[in-house]
Amino acid sequence: MRRVFGVLTALALLAGVGVALFRDNDPPGSGKVVTISGLIGSEKREFFADPDVIAELQKQGLKVVTDTTGSWLMGESDLTRYDFAFPASLSPAEEIRKQRQIKSEPVRPFYSPLVALAHQSMAEVLRENGLAARSESDPKVWTLRMDAYLKAVQEGRKWQDLKGASSHNELKGLLFLTTTDPSTSSSGALYLATISYLANGHQVVSDDAGVGLVKDVVRQVTSVQGDQKTSSDGPFKDFLSGVGNGPVLAYESQVAALTAKGVSTPGGSAGDLVVLYPDTTVFSDHTLVALKPGAEKLAELLRDDQVLRDLEAKYGFRPQADPQALSKAVRDKQGPVYAPDLAAAGVQQAQVPTVAVLNKLINAAKGK
Repeated sequence: MRRVFGVLTALALLAGVGVALFRDNDPPGSGKVVTISGLIGSEKREFFADPDVIAELQKQGLKVVTDTTGSWLMGESDLTRYDFAFPASLSPAEEIRKQRQIKSEPVRPFYSPLVALAHQSMAEVLRENGLAARSESDPKVWTLRMDAYLKAVQEGRKWQDLKGASSHNELKGLLFLTTTDPSTSSSGALYLATISYLANGHQVVSDDAGVGLVKDVVRQVTSVQGDQKTSSDGPFKDFLSGVGNGPVLAYESQVAALTAKGVSTPGGSAGDLVVLYPDTTVFSDHTLVALKPGAEKLAELLRDDQVLRDLEAKYGFRPQADPQALSKAVRDKQGPVYAPDLAAAGVQQAQVPTVAVLNKLINAAKGK
């Protein structure tokens, strides 16, 4: 009897293990919700706080808790407290992978190109002076001519030097793009990557010789700005509130989200804000790094779940698996015009330098 009882007990224990394993793999809608935490860029804060996003993730068995910081500060943060890191571009994600010795490939569920935001008066003056243009494929889409812009900055040109600027009292001072601090924020670092690419003869800077060739120009475009904000949220909100008088570098998602949600643009007029796509830029894919088991599920849902893809477009992002989702989200909405297709609009995207080279460019920009 003891032997029989022991066998029955062992079978019961095995059955319990089987039930536990089944529950750990419960299908969506089963009611089991796992909480995971992550460190994200500020540009994704509102997305993860959206009640519809929260509901869809819960339906799929996840509750996501997030903290925010600049993308380039993530590698310096205490990541042991988090299940995933989600910077705004691949380079800081690769740095985190290297530090944490993570073998699995990160997932890039959506992207958002860098754009220049300007008031209508700024855009018209830039166009009149050959610094901006209308896209040949869609005249409603604006582009910023980056080679001409960089030349003007290097020459130290002021708004007052530009034809047509005298009739706009707000256009004063040196001509430059306001960006974030490249040592803390991905958008600022990607701007340096773009400038270095242009200054290096449209070649990605790949070594110390290349850094030496472009160090003066990356220093110039940074120092002329004075104090810089640590994340992309800062300059964008300043622009919306009317602080500063020049164009601002932002992620397309930041302003496209306003259009998709029907929020009025600066000045209360949909025609006052112009989105200019740099005709030369670098790739800016939001990249999720799974630090602990379980975060892979979030990455896959953000990439593959149609409900979440539609919500990503609502917040101005372009889902990798459905790049037309953004066009659908802003269709029939009042606001600036967005490029349905970046390549058709004449936007060329270059690769970002390696993390080691980009860090050297950032140091050069800071005068180190």
